[in-house]
Parts: sequence; C-alpha cells; structure tokens
Amino acid sequence: MKPPFAPTFAHVPPGPLAGPLQLVPVNAAVVSVHSADGAHVGSLKLVGGVWKFKAMGYDAAGRMEPGHGPLTEQHNMAFAALDEAEVSARLLGAWGSAP
Repeated sequence: MKPPFAPTFAHVPPGPLAGPLQLVPVNAAVVSVHSADGAHVGSLKLVGGVWKFKAMGYDAAGRMEPGHGPLTEQHNMAFAALDEAEVSARLLGAWGSAP
C-alpha cells in the first residue's frame, strides 16, 4: 500500500511535530508512524496482543537511532487498538502538539 504522503527518513529536530500522525501498515504486526509532513518518527509493533510504540530517530548522517527522535519520551507507550486518532492524540499530546 502506498501512503498518501511522501515518507521521509531523516533527522527531525526536537520539539512539536506536525499532526495528525499517519499510520502506514508494514505487515500484520508492524505499522510505521509518520508526522503529517511524512517524517518517520517510529513504529507500532504488536507485542503480546498490545500495540507498543517504538520511537525512531535519525542522526545528522541519516543513520537510524532506535529509541530516539522527537517522540523518545513516548517509547513503549501501549495502545489496545490501532486507532489513528487515538495514537496521534496520545503521542502528540505528550509533547503538547496539536493533532
């Protein structure tokens, strides 16, 4: 499935993100999480029947940094279901960003 935006995989500076967040299915147990402007900020992984957010950042050279990025503080936040509105509100709400 092609997302309706251009995904990017590069360094995102700390601070509020453009919302709402967008979820892109990767497979049955992984969903990629992107800001409204397409920046990859993490993934949701199905672990033991619960969706867990895994923050992802990128250094200045574009190398992946698991557990980092603009949503580092939300790493391992759990969700009972893949509800795009709830995921966006909870993850961005922790930053004070408007979804």
